[in-house]
Amino acid sequence: MGSEGHVPLFKTRRAKGRFLYRIFAASMLMAICLIWAYRVIHIPTKDGRWGWIGLFMADLWFGLYWYVTQASRWNPVYRSTFKNRLSQRYGKDLPAVDIFVCTADPVIEPPMMVINTVLSVMAYDYPQEKLSVYLSDDAGSDLTFYALLEASHFSKHWIPYCKKFRIEPRSPAVYFSSTSLLHGADQDKDFELIQVQSNCWRDSSCPHSGMTSGVMSDKLYEEMKNRIETATKLGRIPEELRMEEKGFSQWDSFSSRHDHDTILQILIDGRNPKAMDVEGSKLPTLVYLAREKRPEHPHNFKAGAMNALIRVSSEISNGAIILNVDCDMYSNNSNSIQDALCFFMDEEKGHEIAFVQCPQNFENITKNELYSNSLRVINEVELHGLDGYGGPMYIGTGCFHRRDTLCGRKFSKEYRNQWKMESIKTEESMHELQERLKDLASCRYEENTQWGNEMGLKYGCPVEDIITGLSIQCLGWKSVYLNPARKAFLGVAPTTMGQTLVQHKRWSEGDLQILLSKYSPAWYGLGRISPGLILGYCTYCLWPLNSLATLSYCIVPSLYLLHGIPLFPQVSSPWFLPFAYAILAKYSGSLAEFLWSGGTLLGWWNDQRIWFFKRTTSYLFAFLDTILKLLGFSETSFTLTAKVADKDVSQRYEGEMMEFGGSSTSPMFTILATLAMLNLFCIVGWMKKVAMEMEGYKTMGLQILLAGVLILINWPVYQAMFLRKDNGKMPCSITVKSVLLALAKATTKSKLASLNEKLDILEHRLELLEVQCNFLQAIYDEIIESTKHKESEPKLALHIKNQEQSRRKIGAEEEWKNRNGRRARKLALVPILEEEEWKKKSRKHYANFGTGTNFGHIVPILAILAHYANFGTFGTCANFGTLCQFLALLALVPTLARCHSCVRNPFSPPLLTL
Repeated sequence: MGSEGHVPLFKTRRAKGRFLYRIFAASMLMAICLIWAYRVIHIPTKDGRWGWIGLFMADLWFGLYWYVTQASRWNPVYRSTFKNRLSQRYGKDLPAVDIFVCTADPVIEPPMMVINTVLSVMAYDYPQEKLSVYLSDDAGSDLTFYALLEASHFSKHWIPYCKKFRIEPRSPAVYFSSTSLLHGADQDKDFELIQVQSNCWRDSSCPHSGMTSGVMSDKLYEEMKNRIETATKLGRIPEELRMEEKGFSQWDSFSSRHDHDTILQILIDGRNPKAMDVEGSKLPTLVYLAREKRPEHPHNFKAGAMNALIRVSSEISNGAIILNVDCDMYSNNSNSIQDALCFFMDEEKGHEIAFVQCPQNFENITKNELYSNSLRVINEVELHGLDGYGGPMYIGTGCFHRRDTLCGRKFSKEYRNQWKMESIKTEESMHELQERLKDLASCRYEENTQWGNEMGLKYGCPVEDIITGLSIQCLGWKSVYLNPARKAFLGVAPTTMGQTLVQHKRWSEGDLQILLSKYSPAWYGLGRISPGLILGYCTYCLWPLNSLATLSYCIVPSLYLLHGIPLFPQVSSPWFLPFAYAILAKYSGSLAEFLWSGGTLLGWWNDQRIWFFKRTTSYLFAFLDTILKLLGFSETSFTLTAKVADKDVSQRYEGEMMEFGGSSTSPMFTILATLAMLNLFCIVGWMKKVAMEMEGYKTMGLQILLAGVLILINWPVYQAMFLRKDNGKMPCSITVKSVLLALAKATTKSKLASLNEKLDILEHRLELLEVQCNFLQAIYDEIIESTKHKESEPKLALHIKNQEQSRRKIGAEEEWKNRNGRRARKLALVPILEEEEWKKKSRKHYANFGTGTNFGHIVPILAILAHYANFGTFGTCANFGTLCQFLALLALVPTLARCHSCVRNPFSPPLLTL
């Protein structure tokens, strides 16, 4: 090792400006606390109370979640490697590396895409005898096997060509599609050579089999691509090829993709001295595996496939380092293995590191990131922050692992690097080895074992990678985030809105399931990993819970704006300042992060739009599905993201036009369209009220701003619903449904307000009725008393006393009307006028009550009492029974007949006008 024995192989530096950011975070926290205080102090007593409480809960959640996200920004670190020191120190004495590539569906993940990924990792700038590539095909497709067979022959030309001219990237599809290939004279000659001999690998007698130069019209890669794509379109392998290649015989007993035996085929045996490329150099081992599947046995999705690969590879190559990539994530940097080994093989800190995680980057991102699939802020900011607390989580692809940590090894301070794994030596033939290893990939092998629990990847969750990485870190290991300038891997991002929402629904659902499981970082990681890393995990585990708070903010303020109920402080209020500061600080900080990460201004706006769409659809359904699963109404499922798109879909994607076509995600699209239309209806209704009533709604500035921003965010939705005519528009059924739902929601409160208005009128008139009944009861008592004692003079004192009580009651009503504002005054106007008219008439009729014998004046009063007989339950008069008996006796008096026509309903009580 020489003098460089203790020179580090990597460097770690902390981010600059951390102190300034902490000051900013402290001011943001103060603003959040003031917003909480405003919500608590100013809770309304009547109008808007429940909406206010809903926004308070949303503000409370957003504040707490903001605090959780600060863990990934408080202490970011950046790492760089010294590959030259690695090569000087170890030379070719490097550990063996096993590379796992996983695929599960030949339709969603085309075989041509899969083998381009395989060829890119086979061409790593690494000793080929120490490199082994394993393809796990969970669909058990003979089409994928045929494509891998073709790739195994093409690799004999491709790998030496890549290494000779050190080309990047080493995916043939990406390289050949490049329009800026700059070759020297020697490279041109080899480039022509790699384009010939399209069928020479099958026919040794071909005149081109011994060529060292020459030009043919068909390229070798294009020939291979055409054969594979033709077979894929036909859905079968040509019969002559099946007869020629013995490996296809393993499909003779194949029933279906969910019911078949283990299929294991070693296409290139690295131990075989004859496994050479056209330059005479060693080729890496290449293995195809389709593990056994039976309907009655759970197969545990990708985690089960990875565990089967771990067991099978341990008997073939047993590499100390395992790299796993998704089938669409091709190698973009041929030196990525050396970068990872700089961490593992560092003498001072390498023994602590369990895995090295690379970011998940994509090649087909549009300039302004239409669907925000670049995960720019996560890759460039948040994962660096988690690296400062012990390392990022394992995200399932682009990750280098120690084999023994995946097998459940605990960390100890005495542990030191052991890279010289025991080489696999066997005298078995390749056929015998394949037959023996099939049992390791059988359904029953894991029964009564610790696989999926203490060994291998964990089972029981759609995001098995997260809990696997967490459990490894809880055993004392650390992880490292590797984010070089040249990205290590590039994949294929979703090209439609539906694919994007479904993908994030799967991710967020799995994260929430982790939070509620025994592997929750909140309690499983407590005391085992740092608090900052716990909060970092919770940042993603809490994604689905943001849906409820976001829905509150995009529905409640707009509806209350429509009905003139303020939910935020007016601009002139001091309480407006914390709201304004929190909004400006949050979004200016978000914009700064995005631009610093290499994004554009329009890209940031698209990121905010997708943030809103995900929280109101993907996260909402993830939350509901998780609850249903906990209640036992649903089971865990795994949904693959499509990696291919139609030509017209691709064209619209490249033109940055959102794709809403298709019905597979119609519930999510229905929610998006309904929310968009609801906010549009509310802002239009508000503008109509302003125009009619000429009132400015000075206290609703923030509500108006929020509704306006939501309309701008939803502009692509309005386009898809009403302006577009291509196949990417919103389905008509969703458009009609969303318009009706939004209209119903927007008008529901108006209908309730109208009903409440009528109920207020009824309540007020019933109160007036009670006053009138008390007044008439007093008159009745006076009549009875005067009749009984035959007094010559009326008891005017009692009459005046009751009139005074009536006036006091009316005064109380006036006070009640003043408290209830303008609407109550309008509602009470008519009843008050009617009451005054009623009193004037009553005084005229009651002028001669003193004699007690003037039935001409008594009869109108009796008619009124008879009229009110049916409303006895509303008043306070307890003598209506006696009154009715008295009326029955009076009906026998003949003199009443001549008065009946003139006193029938002489003045209608206010209640009858309802």
